[in-house]
Amino acid sequence: MNRLATDAYPAHVQHGEGEGKRALITGLRGFTGYYVAAELTAAGYRVFGTVLPGEQTGPDIFEVDLCDRKAVAAMVEQVQPDVVVHLAAIAFVAHSDAELMYRVNVAGSRNLLEALAAARHQSSAVLLASSANIYGNADVKLIDENVPPAPANDYAVSKLAMEYMARLWMDRLPIIIARPFNYSGRGQAENFLLPKIVSHFRRGERKIELGNLAIARDFSDVRTVAIAYRRLLAAAPSGQAFNICSGQSYSLGTVIDTVASIAGYRIDVEVNPAFVRSNDVLSLAGNNDKLTSVVGALEPIPLVETLRWMYQQ
Repeated sequence: MNRLATDAYPAHVQHGEGEGKRALITGLRGFTGYYVAAELTAAGYRVFGTVLPGEQTGPDIFEVDLCDRKAVAAMVEQVQPDVVVHLAAIAFVAHSDAELMYRVNVAGSRNLLEALAAARHQSSAVLLASSANIYGNADVKLIDENVPPAPANDYAVSKLAMEYMARLWMDRLPIIIARPFNYSGRGQAENFLLPKIVSHFRRGERKIELGNLAIARDFSDVRTVAIAYRRLLAAAPSGQAFNICSGQSYSLGTVIDTVASIAGYRIDVEVNPAFVRSNDVLSLAGNNDKLTSVVGALEPIPLVETLRWMYQQ
């Protein structure tokens, strides 16, 4: 998996912000975990993380299945984190095992919160990564946090269920709910939309099969998401939910045209009915006013720059 060198990060970190503090990231070896770990390390945190049993470990990394309640409790007792970023989840909307998705995303998250609430050292911020998918097909141009949830797939339902479950712990833990809209970057698996498109162009392929060409998404750069998460940990606005988004949506056609201009050639697009889901969320674009009111202005990386960065890896 290609990774971004840490020296590519802009000088936006408050030096000393995490000095002497321990950060726990569940799902450390996942796509987002890498960037959040780099962001927190640059801020001075000592970063601990969880990976699935059997994955390669290293210093401060624990092999833990979040569905194993006792193992989760033992890990938290050993780490005693000051801040937590809970990323571990089944994050692919079209995952074939719905039962596992609910077990990991809801029960696994509950095991973590239970362990944190019982820990000797209480964390100052516990960020849970939910998803903008919980909003479903909202009939507003820009979705803010007051839009009623209307999940349209099992993944979205599992994330909303996690949010409701987390409310049971908000009187004992400083929980922050993050609802990221779509985001991408180097290292994301090719079963996600942008990496699939970029990889086809990088290989020089002449044809690509896609699903619903009518969809439009609010795409952010994973590095911007990592910055937002770090700032939320520092601000610790517990008991609240925040959209992580840019406020601008891009159609699938725009994405393809942009990558074509970077690659210098056009690609033939074919719609494969197998990739079209009847409950597709057609448009997702978010309002990030609440987020920026708490963490300050975020300077989003333009989508063309994200796509160029992914193409040139």
